[in-house]
Amino acid sequence: MQISSRFTLAVHIMDCIDTFKDEYKVTSALLASSTNVNPVIVRKILGQLKSAGLVEIARGSGGASIPKALEEITFLDIYKAVECVEGGKLFHFHENPNFQCPVGKNIHLILDDRLMQVQNAMEKELASITLADVQKDTQNYLGK
Repeated sequence: MQISSRFTLAVHIMDCIDTFKDEYKVTSALLASSTNVNPVIVRKILGQLKSAGLVEIARGSGGASIPKALEEITFLDIYKAVECVEGGKLFHFHENPNFQCPVGKNIHLILDDRLMQVQNAMEKELASITLADVQKDTQNYLGK
């Protein structure tokens, strides 16, 4: 299992928005140049972030901005905004276990609680990291 690149792209995009907010109009073209992905993909992620209230997008000459304090935006917020987690469940179970098999008929009972435990641990860790943490590291690397 691997989380898609949408999450890391979204963090990268939000880091750029904050880093460049005072120097440039932050457009999808600028963000695409930093992420090295197609501007269409950047706009799709921006749309998802906007729907979650994590970014604002001013049409025309405005560009993108972050309407909240960076300390208020966690990795979990960003993850939930851009990842397609069906029904809120990180793990998708295979469709048709064999109910004639003793393992197959009990596999949900065996795994469901454990998988939820793993998901809860991951979400707790994601909630402990903020965009402010990323921005602080970015500023350190830029020597600011």
